[in-house]
Amino acid sequence: MTTSVAALPDLAVEVTGLNKTYRSRKGTKAALVDFSLQVPRGSFFGLLGPNGAGKSTLINIMAGLVSKSSGTVKIWDTDIDKDERHARLAIGVVPQELNLDPFFTPRELLEVQAGLYGVPKNERRTDEILEVIGLADKANAYARALSGGMRRRLLIGKALVHTPPIIVLDEPTAGVDVGLRQHLWKHMRQLNAIGTTILLTTHYLEEAEELCDRIAIIDHGRLVACDTKRNLLRQLDNKSVTFILSEPLTDVPEALKRLGATQPSPHEILIAYRPSSNAMREILDVARACNLPIADMRTEEVELEDIFLQLTTRAPGVPAEV
Repeated sequence: MTTSVAALPDLAVEVTGLNKTYRSRKGTKAALVDFSLQVPRGSFFGLLGPNGAGKSTLINIMAGLVSKSSGTVKIWDTDIDKDERHARLAIGVVPQELNLDPFFTPRELLEVQAGLYGVPKNERRTDEILEVIGLADKANAYARALSGGMRRRLLIGKALVHTPPIIVLDEPTAGVDVGLRQHLWKHMRQLNAIGTTILLTTHYLEEAEELCDRIAIIDHGRLVACDTKRNLLRQLDNKSVTFILSEPLTDVPEALKRLGATQPSPHEILIAYRPSSNAMREILDVARACNLPIADMRTEEVELEDIFLQLTTRAPGVPAEV
């Protein structure tokens, strides 16, 4: 897909007031509720949430596989209702489901996919993509003979054939070995560095924390947080420091008790604190004044998992307290 520099949109994905309700004999289930989201062009964007939160429904609507109940979705500044063809050309989706024709080889599947997207034969990158996804040596093997991890890699390859400006990865490393995972992320970082927008859903929160510059958290079909990774991690305002002592203490000095210090063991003193209220310098000054026999110290920072658990372990509609 060729786009002039002047025509590049500020937002790769723009979702406004999106609702999706599934209906069955048992009743109705709201998968997305007044959901709005903006994904900046060129970002490495994480979309996180527990199972059943609505992530896959959102992705399937973006990919044109599920009809929305109401709201608008723009892909690369194209409304999916007004110009579905151009919207789908702008996005490459790696689904969770291993939906591959078992009687095609990886090379054939990539060639067919490129043909479906209208990629001329002289512009196809089949061999390059097979190398990237680690299937060059399996290029002519039937898909049914591939392992689960290999099939998932092949799905990633299919999403790359038309060189879309947006790539959506829905749990791409489930069942993929560590070596291949690192190889995949290296390539995704390279794509992101040249301007490709990456939208990632994953249950491996450490992946999201390492890779993504912006993160949205969805729960019960609603957006409960969306910010830069740095700002999200600041929300809990919790840290801790543990002093490792060269000599055991029978009790915590009174000055440290006033800072909330506890003693997990005779050789340790633990202080949990809020950076907005207590500076590390203040804690160290008090520790020196108490003549603590400090041999070492370790600190613990807030992790993305802490934010995720706090925002997604509430009943539907209950606001977060951070």
